[in-house]
Amino acid sequence: MPRLLFVCLGNICRSPTAEAVMARLVADARLEHAIEVDSAGTGAWHVGSPPDERATAAAAARGVAMRGTARQVRREDFDAFDLLVAMDDENHRNLRALAPDAEAAAKVRLLREFDPAAAGAGSLDVPDPYYGGADGFDRVLDLVEAACAGLLDELRAAVPSRD
Repeated sequence: MPRLLFVCLGNICRSPTAEAVMARLVADARLEHAIEVDSAGTGAWHVGSPPDERATAAAAARGVAMRGTARQVRREDFDAFDLLVAMDDENHRNLRALAPDAEAAAKVRLLREFDPAAAGAGSLDVPDPYYGGADGFDRVLDLVEAACAGLLDELRAAVPSRD
């Protein structure tokens, strides 16, 4: 069973959005038995907090339910998860620095690497909407939905379906 950990800075905006979007896509594909998703942050500022209300509202408007509480990435996550999916270059670097060895560091990828439309786009960052307006959360959802769809397509070949 592939286990995915989506990672941003504080685990209240981008990574829980990616977790919720991926969970919905996995459920729609009837692959809940085969793919597990979670999220965490590289920083500890929001540990124990629920997802940002603006992110939750933007997701709910698209039929995506965000749940859970923020937690910080732990070294053990490199053993527990098959793929640690960073939202931007900063978190990608932080995760690779936290990785206990080269094999663990190889599990770290950028989310937008899985969006075919992002190829050649320059930056593959999902921008942090925390200090901006509501439109930033919608932009994050656009980017996350496209990349998670690409990630699911890549994973489908590796997981059995129950159809």
